[in-house]
Amino acid sequence: MGLFRRGPKRDGRDAPRDPEFSFFSVDEGARFRGQVREAFAERGLEVTVFADWVTDSAGRQFGLGNLAAVLHNDDRGPRVWPELVRQHVGMVLRTMEAPSALDTLPTEQIRSQLYPRVIGAEGLNPESFAYARSVAPGLHEILALDLPESVMMLTDEALEPLGDLNYLREQALYNLRGLPVEGHETVKDTDGMTFEVVLGDSFYTASRVLVLDSVVRQVTGQELTADGALVAFPFRHQLAFHAIHDTGMISALNAMASFAATGFEDTPGAISPYVYWWHAGTLTQITDREEDGDGLRVVVGDDFQELLERLIAQEKPDHGDDD
Repeated sequence: MGLFRRGPKRDGRDAPRDPEFSFFSVDEGARFRGQVREAFAERGLEVTVFADWVTDSAGRQFGLGNLAAVLHNDDRGPRVWPELVRQHVGMVLRTMEAPSALDTLPTEQIRSQLYPRVIGAEGLNPESFAYARSVAPGLHEILALDLPESVMMLTDEALEPLGDLNYLREQALYNLRGLPVEGHETVKDTDGMTFEVVLGDSFYTASRVLVLDSVVRQVTGQELTADGALVAFPFRHQLAFHAIHDTGMISALNAMASFAATGFEDTPGAISPYVYWWHAGTLTQITDREEDGDGLRVVVGDDFQELLERLIAQEKPDHGDDD
C-alpha cells in the first residue's frame, strides 16, 4: 500500500461524473453497480441496486461506499474490478450467514482479538455505542473484534458478557501495541521538512494513534518528548506523525495538512482530514476547513501557541550583553 494512488485506464475528469461517487464517471458508476448485481446473482441472490446501497428480498441492506472507494484506489484499474467485487460480496455474505463469533468463540479468545478503533462519529448509533469514548471533536474510540474476514464493531450489548469495560479497553490497547509495523515511509522535501507515515492493511493502523508513544518507539527507536507530536490519520490504513523537537514542526504541519486532506478523500475507512497535536495522550485538533469550505486553516489554542513561542525563542541567536 503506497502513499499515493493512481488508477490507470480510467475515464478523464472531463467525463460526466457519477452523482453519488464523484470519483467515478457516469459510465464507471454504471459498470460498478452492474458488477455488484452480477456478483450477488452468481451466489443466487437477486438484489435491487440503488445509488449507494443494495437490498435483497429479505430486506437486508449492503452499503456500496467502501467497496466503491476500494475499486477507485486500486492501482490496477478497472480490469480487476469484477474480481474485487466478487471477493467483497462473497466475504459479506459469508459473514452475514455464519454464526456470530460472539456465540462460538471462548471469552478469552474474544478478549485476545479485541482492538480499539478510532472512527468518525457520523453514523455511530449512540444508543448502541453508549460506551464510545470521545478522542477529539467528531471522533470516537470503540472496541472491535478482529475476525479472519471481517471486523465486528461491538455494541454495549455485545460487550456486557465479556467483563469490565475498563479491563476490556486495557486488553484491546495491549493487543494494539503488539501489532507489527507493516510498512513505514518517510516523507521529506529539499528544505528539510519531514514526517513519518505508518502504513498497513490492518484495519487498526490509524487507530495506533491511541498508543502513539509505542509506535514512535517502534519506528524511530526514540522516545517522544513532553512536547508530543503532530499526527494525522486520514483513513484506517495510514498514520502520520512528526515528533516535535524544534520549529521544523511548522513546515511539517503545513505538509501534513495537505497530506491528511488528500488522503481523506474518496478512501475506504475515511477517518479525518485534519492534523492533531498529540500531547500526553490527548488529541487537540489544529487544522480545520476554511469557513467557506474551500481550503484549510490552522487553529491554534493557548497551549499550542505557548509551545510555538517557546520553540521559536529557543532558536533565536543569543548575542550576549552589549559592552
